[in-house]
Amino acid sequence: MSERYRIFGVEASPYSVKVRSYFRYKNIPHSWIVRGMDQLSEFGRYAKLPLVPLVVTPDGQGMQDSTLILEKMETLFPEPSITPTGPIAPFVNLLVEEFADEWVNKPMFHYRWTHPTDQESAAQRIAEELAPAGASSEVALGMVESVKARMLPRLLLVGSTPASAALIEQSFVRLVELVEVHLAPRAYLFGSRPVLADFGLFGQLYELASDPTPGALLKQQAPHIMGWLARMLSPENLGDLESWEGLAPTLQPLLGEQVAGLFLPWSSENARALSAGEKQSTVSLAGRSLSQEPQRYHAKSLAVLKQHYQDLRNPELDKLLAETGAQPFLSD
Repeated sequence: MSERYRIFGVEASPYSVKVRSYFRYKNIPHSWIVRGMDQLSEFGRYAKLPLVPLVVTPDGQGMQDSTLILEKMETLFPEPSITPTGPIAPFVNLLVEEFADEWVNKPMFHYRWTHPTDQESAAQRIAEELAPAGASSEVALGMVESVKARMLPRLLLVGSTPASAALIEQSFVRLVELVEVHLAPRAYLFGSRPVLADFGLFGQLYELASDPTPGALLKQQAPHIMGWLARMLSPENLGDLESWEGLAPTLQPLLGEQVAGLFLPWSSENARALSAGEKQSTVSLAGRSLSQEPQRYHAKSLAVLKQHYQDLRNPELDKLLAETGAQPFLSD
């Protein structure tokens, strides 16, 4: 029996690099295995779904879903904790991670598969990872076209259409502005060591930085984010977390504008449409429309987030969520 965990993932997957960053931070013995064509048979022995990341434990158990993987590993490797303390920060930590996984994935996927230059760059990198060892140039080229043919139709699954393109791109630009200001005086989102929210947001922004169009914006306008991304490749415990009072001036605007203004209205409408059996979920955000087929996983994760809110609820947290506009979406 191996004493090491095995992470099956790909560099182009935000959830794969999220999990890898966490394992590096906790110094958990592991092997990073690129899930290419040569590994499909072994991957299939442990994976219930054809999705990365897959973590195989030393006793041969498979785990999927990046958030659940981190939650499970926290019970086994609790120090240093990725959960802040206090009446407000623990839930904000969960909220930002959920926002990153479910909303920031939209600009990540949109930029990658909408812009031709980004399509070609991503498809080439993915094909290189997936290709069998020693594959000919003809096989590699065919895989590039196959990757694009498989991924482009999935734009609809994240709500990326010509009608929503401006909304998604404006959300990304504003997110970069907000996070850049927040990270200017600190190493990680909540202070001198990473928390769960860091890992979630890192996965998405790392991928955006790797693609030509959003990557150019980040490199030109967000040096503090780029420094944070570099740190998050192998995060370190550099000290203490900050109090909410110190974080609030620059983190609260993110909660108000992006989380309560965009993510939670969309997530709530997705859950409502799914519950009503509707085939399309449509929500107006910042004067623009975003439509997509309701997604069952998003509704499930919103329900989990609401339960976390009930578990952690207190007057100080209620006041913050009311001020940002998030509370109505979490307490119904």
